[in-house]
Amino acid sequence: MRGLGKTRRTSNKGFTRRLLAVGVCGAAFAAALTGSAQADGTTDQGPSGAKPTHGEPHRKPHWELKESGTDARFRGLAAVNRNTAWLAGSKGTVLRTTDGGTSWRNVSPPGAAELEFRDVEAFDGRRAVVLAIGEGEASRILRTEDGGATWTESFRNTDAKAFYDCVTFFDARHGLAMSDPVDGKFRILSTGDGGRSWKVLPADGMPAAQEGEAGFAASGQCLVGSGPRDVWLATGGAARARVLHSADRGRTWTATDTPIPAGDPARGVFALAFRDRTHGIAVGGDYRADQASPKAAAVSGNGGRTWTTAAAPPPAYRSGVTWLPHSPTSALAVGPTGTDLTTDGGRTWRTLDTGSYDTVDCAPDRSCWASGEKGRVARLER
Repeated sequence: MRGLGKTRRTSNKGFTRRLLAVGVCGAAFAAALTGSAQADGTTDQGPSGAKPTHGEPHRKPHWELKESGTDARFRGLAAVNRNTAWLAGSKGTVLRTTDGGTSWRNVSPPGAAELEFRDVEAFDGRRAVVLAIGEGEASRILRTEDGGATWTESFRNTDAKAFYDCVTFFDARHGLAMSDPVDGKFRILSTGDGGRSWKVLPADGMPAAQEGEAGFAASGQCLVGSGPRDVWLATGGAARARVLHSADRGRTWTATDTPIPAGDPARGVFALAFRDRTHGIAVGGDYRADQASPKAAAVSGNGGRTWTTAAAPPPAYRSGVTWLPHSPTSALAVGPTGTDLTTDGGRTWRTLDTGSYDTVDCAPDRSCWASGEKGRVARLER
């Protein structure tokens, strides 16, 4: 969406070796998180690796910042596991770690300094796809099969009316990318070979867009899938903030209004997360720092056919959201003013941390990562 310009902009991939060693389930993970932060966003923790003694506070889950070595803004994030993650951001920057964030390798594509990467989808530590946003030829898709040592450009937009926002994959072969409306409808790209080639899908199955409607390239989560065929698209900027759903990999779509406020180019649904084809969370609001976002989250229990405002939503605009792995009711949401946790499927949220993050992602091994402005990247630790 053009409203966020060069500073704007989102599949779920959490935890620690200690929790994995005791076989903690998703519910226990969420329970541990519930007390992870004090009101001021600080954490209590004992000496690293030491068991708390009588009267000493227990070490609690918290975001541990990792030094990225750059001031790029990372709105694209892919968590592969506890050790491996990919970042994609401003100034054509792509980073990869394979040692848990202790060090980051700059694997940016050559000659990409003018590009704005806003999404990255990683299949493993060597294969990944990144999306650059912008009008006309600024929107591009690149792919690597060797950990970023080399990149191949597999798509370059040639339509001046298109502006691509997000990309998602159902599996290692099948994926979609979405553009803001072209000739009155959102445009969808499709790949069946892991992002090596792309084609524009017919527009006849896409509902008409509202006046001013677009996607937000804020976290790589405005287009998300769950399972082999279901995909959802988040919108804003128009009279109503909507979620569009396709059950056939993007060929036909239905649109549903959400209660998240819209009616302004800066408002709408910024990110989606579905833990299966039924249960979804939408987050957003108004990204302007001086504007309130009183209804920043909504939930769906029927695949996005209807949405209900969270009873106790996050206190401010949120740009990223992810379900905690192996938990049917717990998720994290992030934004410029903090991180929030829900343990009841998105109905109520509690702030865990007040640090600024744009996007969040968890891996199947329960490792969770977050990233954002000024090179910020963190892993959830205990």
